[in-house]
Amino acid sequence: MTVRRSTRSFLAMGLVVGVLGAILVGTAVAGSSVPSNLAVPTTSALPSATAAPALTPDSRPDSTPDSTAEVTATPDTAALSVLETLPVKGRAPQTGYDREESFGSAWQDVDQNGCDTRNDILARDLSALVVDGGCEVQGGTLLGPYTGLTITFVRGRATSSLVQIDHLVALSNAWQTGAQQLSQEQRVALANDPLNLLAVDGVTNSRKGDGDTATWLPPLKSFRCAYVARQVSVKATYALWVTAAEHDAMTRILSNCPNELATTTTPTTNAVVAPTSAPVAETPRDVYFHNCTAARESGAAPVHVGDPGYGGHLDRDGDGAGCE
Repeated sequence: MTVRRSTRSFLAMGLVVGVLGAILVGTAVAGSSVPSNLAVPTTSALPSATAAPALTPDSRPDSTPDSTAEVTATPDTAALSVLETLPVKGRAPQTGYDREESFGSAWQDVDQNGCDTRNDILARDLSALVVDGGCEVQGGTLLGPYTGLTITFVRGRATSSLVQIDHLVALSNAWQTGAQQLSQEQRVALANDPLNLLAVDGVTNSRKGDGDTATWLPPLKSFRCAYVARQVSVKATYALWVTAAEHDAMTRILSNCPNELATTTTPTTNAVVAPTSAPVAETPRDVYFHNCTAARESGAAPVHVGDPGYGGHLDRDGDGAGCE
């Protein structure tokens, strides 16, 4: 009897251990199947955070330049140095030049900011502005860059022309020094580029006409370096050339201010222009025009000092430009 009782006790203990083991195993299995949103891991169980590598332009497989990006300035370069990179050629005939057909109507809203270019430049260059509810400049004060004189601007049929927007590189000059090779879109950009535009007094602007550096300079001598540097900047930006007389005049001015900087722009699809190989007809160096009618028929008028065909008999007023 004693042996049987001991056996039964051993069996009972084994059964209890087995049941407890089964419970423990079941609990472990159940724990592994608990939904993750219900689990509350301890801090030590959380994976350490690893920062994802930042994408660079080179590492983005689909990264392409934005052709509509705003043009930005390149590092500053002395205007005199930029001038030496411009080709020197004779002036091409003016044949085919027409302000609206060649460069678009004035003034457009090329930057699509809701304001035309004239109002943009007035707002940039005038002080004490009076602007309507939109962007039309109604009045302001201009310190004339060409004369140093203060001009009061009041919009009106008889007064608006007292302040005009000058193309530092005149469009007809641009046409005869490479713009014929540009696309229509590029020429419109040139005509509306703030780099090539300046609010000035109307009287002085009329006197300048389409003169280049060889035939016209601002009366205010202290502004001449900045003026010529801007012309060089425009010519470099739009791949235009200079005539020999223009190059010499620019060199003469900029030699007095070798630290004057040019501002060219970073090439984009629609802005800065690369030179093309399209041939341009040039007036022969040894040409002689008997009169202005002959000069105009050849497309060379107006003829400036240093240009092929220029002669004193064509320049009756002696201002350096004949057949104006």
